[in-house]
Amino acid sequence: MTDSSSETDPTPDDTFSDTMPPPVPWAPAAVRLLQGIVYHDDAGDTWERILSGVTPLTDYFARIGLQLIVNEEDGMAYLRQIDPESLPPEYPSIPKLFRSVRLTFEASLLCVLLREELRQFEEEIHRDGRCVVTQAALLEVWQSLVPTETDDVRANRLLGGQLRKLEELKFVRQFEKDPPSWEVRRILKARLPLQELERLRVDLEAELKRRDAGPDQEEETDAEAGSRRDAEDSAGN
Repeated sequence: MTDSSSETDPTPDDTFSDTMPPPVPWAPAAVRLLQGIVYHDDAGDTWERILSGVTPLTDYFARIGLQLIVNEEDGMAYLRQIDPESLPPEYPSIPKLFRSVRLTFEASLLCVLLREELRQFEEEIHRDGRCVVTQAALLEVWQSLVPTETDDVRANRLLGGQLRKLEELKFVRQFEKDPPSWEVRRILKARLPLQELERLRVDLEAELKRRDAGPDQEEETDAEAGSRRDAEDSAGN
């Protein structure tokens, strides 16, 4: 009788290592792009690998229904799901990779404020630097738009929580902790182009007016606000 405990099955690594294809220099960049947005100033050499491997990366991702977008001017690269209707007819049905993140009314409002800060920064100052805004300045505008939030400490805590949620989506990055300030990342330009920004601003202004009208209408519009904005998040994208 054979002692099964003495038999050693080869591990996947043992067998696969002998049949692996030759390495490609853009492989680390492909994995990072699948994890989320890549900025030119991220740590490591991912940005340089993307620029040197744009053609093979574009081909690789297109085969799995993804579009590689590299914006050298803004120093960022990210993936976008290709509309299934845009795929050639011979392509099989490809499952959706990126999940949609539903933004609350407060997060949507903050996105509009930040996108406006970025627009003014690029138009009035310059494009090459960092758009940094203090949390205190954001709080002042925030409270003017949401007058029901009169407690400064509570309002600042709420604003900070919303900023951290947007940081998870890489829409912002904390620049300084004391006093707190935030860098507005240029991915917001892709997520909120000017035409969409104007539409969302109109919707939010109407929502604020309805909220001021009384609690009976507020209960109804909370549901509307929760479903208004879907931000595509490609594993942190």
